[in-house]
Amino acid sequence: MIEGIKVLSFTHFLQGPSAVQMLADIGADVIKIEPAQGAWERQWAGFDAFVEGVSVFFMLANRNQRSITLDLRNPKGLEIAQRLAAEADVLVENYRPGVMDKLGLGYEALKAINPRLVYCSCTGYGSSGPYLKRPGQDLLLQAMSGLTMLSGDGEAGPVPVGSAIVDQHAASLAAFGILAALHQRERTGQGTRVESNLLNAALDLQIEPFCYYMNKGPLWKRSSPAMGSRFHGAPYGTYRTADHWIAISISPLETLAVALERPELADFGPRGAMEQRDEVHAIVCDALRRRSTEHWMETFETHGIWYAPVNEYEQVEVDPQVQHNEVILPIDYPGAGTIRVLAHPVRYDGKAPPLRRTPPQLGEHTHEVLAEAGYSDEDIQALAAEGATQLRTTPEK
Repeated sequence: MIEGIKVLSFTHFLQGPSAVQMLADIGADVIKIEPAQGAWERQWAGFDAFVEGVSVFFMLANRNQRSITLDLRNPKGLEIAQRLAAEADVLVENYRPGVMDKLGLGYEALKAINPRLVYCSCTGYGSSGPYLKRPGQDLLLQAMSGLTMLSGDGEAGPVPVGSAIVDQHAASLAAFGILAALHQRERTGQGTRVESNLLNAALDLQIEPFCYYMNKGPLWKRSSPAMGSRFHGAPYGTYRTADHWIAISISPLETLAVALERPELADFGPRGAMEQRDEVHAIVCDALRRRSTEHWMETFETHGIWYAPVNEYEQVEVDPQVQHNEVILPIDYPGAGTIRVLAHPVRYDGKAPPLRRTPPQLGEHTHEVLAEAGYSDEDIQALAAEGATQLRTTPEK
C-alpha cells in the first residue's frame, strides 16, 4: 500500500518500534538503525520472555524491517545517517527531546537537506514544556493522566491497566500522523514534523470520561465492590459469580430483574441505573454470587443481556473468534525456532499484510543498505574498519 516509501527508524522500547512496524506491515521499507550493541529491546523482555536467547519483546515489534549498525558519535557513522536521511521519505525517532539535535539529526538540520522528509518524534510529554526531562513510560503516564483512578475497588488503591496501552495508542497515533503527512506531501511537495507523545495519547484514551468531567464536574466515586467505570450506570463491570467472574455491560433493569430473579430492580425506573447506581450495583452483586458463571451465561444469552466471560489468556488463545480472525502470527526465527506474536491488526480486503521479513538480526542488512545508498564494497569495508558501522559476519542458521 505504501511500497516505495523509505523509513529510517531511530527507535527503541515499544512506542517507536510499534509505530514503524505498522508502516512496515503495509509495505514501507523500514531501515532500523542500531548501535553496535543493538537496540535496547534486544536485551530486555517483560516476563523475562526469551526464546533461545531471543527477546520476545524485540520480536513483537520489529518485523518487516532491515537492520544496520551505525556509531552516530563517529563522524563517518553520522555522515552515513545524514546520507540516508537525504533520500528517505520518513524518519521516526523516540530519543529524549534534544538528543537528535545534538547529534546533527534534528528536524531543522535534515529539513535543510531533504525538504520532503516527514520527521516523526515520539516522546513522553512533547518536545517542549515543564516536563521535558521527565522519563516517559507507560505506567507513569497512566498514573499522572488520571487513567489509574478510573477503575478498581473504591476501598483499594489506584489500578493501572495491566498492558502498555498508552505506548501502543501513541504508536498508532504516530503512524496515523505519518500517513496524514505523506498524503499532504503529495499536494504540497513539502515534508512535515509529526509529534506523538504519551501524555496526549493517555488523555485521548480517556476522551469520554475526561470530557464528562470537564463539562459536568467530578465523576462518581469508585464503587466497592468495583464497577467497570466511574461514569456508566449500573450494572457495568466484572461481577463475581459462585465459581468465577462474568462481565455485564449496559442492560435494561426490567430485563435484568427477570434474568436475575430480582424483581426489585424493575422498581428503580428508567433512570435508576444512573440515579441509584450504588443500590442497583449491590443487588446485582448479591444475585450473581449465588450461581455459577455457566448458569448466568446461559441465562443472559436467553434474555439478551450484554455479557462476556472473563477469560485468562489460556481461554483467549483458543477462543473460536480469535482463531477465526487469525490474530496470532507464528514466525520462524534463526536459532530460536517458532516465536508467536500478534499479526497486523487491520484487514485489507479481508486479509492482513503478509510477513515479508522476520525481525532482523543485528546489522543483518548493513552491507545491503549502504550499497543501495551508493557506497562501494571498498567504502563499506573501510567504514567498518573505522568503526562507523559493523558488518554481520555470522551466517544465518
